[in-house]
Amino acid sequence: MSDPNPQSGSPDKEPASEAQAAQTALGNTEQAESATAPGRSAPEPKPALGRLFLDNLWAANTFTVTLLSLVLAIVVGAVLMIISDPDVLATYSYITSRPSDALNSSWTLVSEAYANLFKGSIFDPETFSGWLNGTNGWEAVLAPISETLTYSAPLVFTGLSVALAFRGGLFNIGAQGQATIGVIFAALAGFLLPLPPGLHLLVAVLAGALGGAIWGFIPGILKARAGAHEVINTIMLNYVATYFLTWLIVQNGVQDPNRTDAISKAVDSSAQLPRLLGDNLRVHAGILLAVLATWAVAWLLNRSTLGFELRAVGANPDAARTAGISVTRTYILIMVFAGILAGLGGSNMVLGSTASALTPLVVAQIGFDGILVALLGRVKPWGVLLAALLFGALQAGGNRMQSYSGISLELVTVLQALIVIFIAAPALVKAIFQLRAARAARLQTSLAKGW
Repeated sequence: MSDPNPQSGSPDKEPASEAQAAQTALGNTEQAESATAPGRSAPEPKPALGRLFLDNLWAANTFTVTLLSLVLAIVVGAVLMIISDPDVLATYSYITSRPSDALNSSWTLVSEAYANLFKGSIFDPETFSGWLNGTNGWEAVLAPISETLTYSAPLVFTGLSVALAFRGGLFNIGAQGQATIGVIFAALAGFLLPLPPGLHLLVAVLAGALGGAIWGFIPGILKARAGAHEVINTIMLNYVATYFLTWLIVQNGVQDPNRTDAISKAVDSSAQLPRLLGDNLRVHAGILLAVLATWAVAWLLNRSTLGFELRAVGANPDAARTAGISVTRTYILIMVFAGILAGLGGSNMVLGSTASALTPLVVAQIGFDGILVALLGRVKPWGVLLAALLFGALQAGGNRMQSYSGISLELVTVLQALIVIFIAAPALVKAIFQLRAARAARLQTSLAKGW
């Protein structure tokens, strides 16, 4: 008689399910035993974000090295202040009998100097109190920031010029010459072209960019076509630009007819960059153009096809050529763009509030300072902007430090050089502060990555 429920008594169904259940239970038991067996540890949990930050804080990453380089430069600068002041130095002759005299006088000198550096570049509490009391206006409160931004604006452009060339594998020493030609073109357009306001300013700014582009194209084409080293070419072109400026200023139609010294006609008011905070403060629209240029360079490098080609050529020209990238074309474009940026920095010097006419020293040292800014900013656009702000603050605060504390303005240049020296020698900073080696897996807290 057949079974009414064949599945219940099937030898191929129920025994098989029982065997599977037994194997599953045995496997779970083995996994539990292996997890608790001695010598075998469970996977470590992923560290929290805060823990990663604290672990990376005292490691030899770029941010920590840059910050500690600033600290070292400040300390060395304080030592230089002490040994250069005869009155303070005299107290060290009897330091064993009265050490408090040497310590107090040193602290007074250094603290007052750096306090004036801060007050002249960022914020002065006395002017803020005066504004609240009605003894001075709000312009005095914003004057330190205004000076810092005024000095920083041209440095952003020249720093970006050097940094962009670095990323493309070229060392642009010629930012000084490119800025010089840029200031010449901008000034000539500013007082020779009778144009309406707005259009006149636009033409003058573009003229400065054009001058820098021409002066950057020359070493670019020589590098691309003849293999001539850009360092030699740009250094020589710096001299050519400087002497051309000196010759041009005293020519008829350029020199101020009411002056006998080397100074050109003044740029028309219609071609000058507008001031952002009124006529009593020097900060002008050039700082806005500098921020816009920083964003444009960052976009060019990180978001555009040309930027990828530029970085590829800078990393390995042979590999880029094999991949089908025109190294010749890229070299020329790199130097043209670098020249445009430096030319805009030069035009800021005569179209802004720094000067309104050409003189032999109108460009100052913004091209050479741009090299330091690019190095401090790790040749990354936003790092360059921050470095330019720091250098502008040192320059603005150094003027007050010299006036109120009697510290030589050259000490500011020494501080700038020390900052770059320590940043360029990260192994020295690491050894002094006993920093741990940075790991790639840690938190990226650096201002910018090295080139």
